[in-house]
Amino acid sequence: MCGIAGTFFLDKQSSNTGASSIVSKMSEHLRSRGPDASGHFQDAECDLNLVHRRLSIIDLNQRSNQPMISDDGRYAIVFNGEIYNFKALRTELESEGEVFNTQSDTEVILKLFFRYKENMLKRLRGMFAFSIWDCDKKELFLARDPYGIKPLYIAKCKQGWLFASQVKTLLASGVISQEPNLEAQSGFCSLGSVPEPYTWVRDVNALPAGTFCRINSKGEKTEPIKYWEIADLWREASNCLLSKDIIANDVTDALMESIKCHLVSDVPVGVFLSGGIDSSALVGLMKDAGVRQIEGITIAYDEFKGTFEDEVPVAAQVAKYYDIRHHVRRVTKEEFIADLPKILNDMDQPSIDGINTWYASKAVAELGLKVVVSGIGGDELFLGYPSFLQLPRLTKAMNLLKHIPGAMKVANIVFRRKALTSGNSRWKYTTDWSKTIAGAWWLRRSMYSPDDLLGLMDSGYAEKFQQSFNVKKQIESMIGKQSKNSILALAQIESMVYLRNQLLRDSDWASMAHGVELRTPLVDAYLLSQVEPYLSLFHKFSNKSLLANAPRKPLPHQIINRNKTGFGIPVERWLSESGIIPASKMRSRELAKHVVNAYESWAP
Repeated sequence: MCGIAGTFFLDKQSSNTGASSIVSKMSEHLRSRGPDASGHFQDAECDLNLVHRRLSIIDLNQRSNQPMISDDGRYAIVFNGEIYNFKALRTELESEGEVFNTQSDTEVILKLFFRYKENMLKRLRGMFAFSIWDCDKKELFLARDPYGIKPLYIAKCKQGWLFASQVKTLLASGVISQEPNLEAQSGFCSLGSVPEPYTWVRDVNALPAGTFCRINSKGEKTEPIKYWEIADLWREASNCLLSKDIIANDVTDALMESIKCHLVSDVPVGVFLSGGIDSSALVGLMKDAGVRQIEGITIAYDEFKGTFEDEVPVAAQVAKYYDIRHHVRRVTKEEFIADLPKILNDMDQPSIDGINTWYASKAVAELGLKVVVSGIGGDELFLGYPSFLQLPRLTKAMNLLKHIPGAMKVANIVFRRKALTSGNSRWKYTTDWSKTIAGAWWLRRSMYSPDDLLGLMDSGYAEKFQQSFNVKKQIESMIGKQSKNSILALAQIESMVYLRNQLLRDSDWASMAHGVELRTPLVDAYLLSQVEPYLSLFHKFSNKSLLANAPRKPLPHQIINRNKTGFGIPVERWLSESGIIPASKMRSRELAKHVVNAYESWAP
């Protein structure tokens, strides 16, 4: 896991106007992502610079530092992430005559690219974002993993092109305007996260997940080319006729394979242990994989002690059940208030989430660990959110209601009155939005309705947004055509919108702020491909029992049947008690405003 950046300036005189300073600023901003080593490659012929900050995980020797140059000197690579199947790919390449100079996954990517160019992308199992420079063709190649676990942002400026692992790294260059993107603003106001490919900054875009692009010697950038689309697996999932036992065995095998892949490391690996099914099952599977010493990390808050939200007792039970070391890290209000400026500074794009992961990663770093496993993605894959059952029922009820004379008119009156009395204008949209899965999902996840935008952003744009707002079209722009199966459509939306734009993105900046690599065995394109034949039947396995029963020593019933809690943190209470946000206004909406104000005042 690392930080990467680069510049490709078309004006050869740019070096005289501060190109070296730009590169230096971006490298320094990436320091926390890669504290172990730094590197710089330059092709002076066309003013191309590649920058790398290394967090040493695989092949700790300095021979694996980056940028890495191919044996013939033609290609130079900067790579962020991990390729979990690199040993198998290396063995294959060796059988074909390739000779390796390192034990790294970076060199495997480089040699695969030499042989197969972009066709090699589908062979990579892992999380990755990388750039390869062709010194002969003077062409830049950029690619990103199928789920979008690792970020990669591209910016256009008057000198040429820049790319980096973080938006703020590009802003730190000093040549990118901080002018906000209105589409990003509306997306954040709606959902609490900025939807890809937009970023908060107008001149910066994310390279979409599962795509690659090129920038040629003339500075012409291709449109992103899709090489893998996870939405297809949800959309095209077949109707399986196999027994529950066969499905359970096959899913267990796939999970075990994913766990083993994600444990590839030359340093110790810890695990975020919340006490929920996802992280608890991962502990059991890690034990099955032969990990002798597992460090479980749980975050605790005195405000939750003795309540259902206190995860410590359950996490301690799991740790004892699987016989692992358990570390409880308590976070106080005072620590949070002191850390808040740094948290907001580390936050790469505005988000209403990520703080808990920031503290969990801080705890991991305090233990001297560099790698941690997370249960992120379990709810999306195994249909763990209550909404997977609730929203299809809601849409069915609403579509039945419209056939009853006068019923929709009465419902509209009731919901509009509810909007007025509650102060939540989303109630006003209930009857219309709830007729479709996309609309019902948006209603559940949204922070603000189109009506609210008038008080939050430029009035002209807000009015335009109100007129053109269409929930179905908004969702389709992010995920494409939905599955005809309403439950699979929800899984598709959750995976490609909420998981990608919020959970994974927040996990990246929050963990890398502490020099910690966060791995997600349940967010894996190959795992999804392996279980695709059974996706249509996952809803028949209640309480994520497919995952809970996967370890040889299945999770106890009291954990499986425990009511679901979020990865909570008493941030709203802390902010109101500290006077940062008045208690009377302390909702996620006000927190979002605070985050935006902090982001827009950020300066490198």
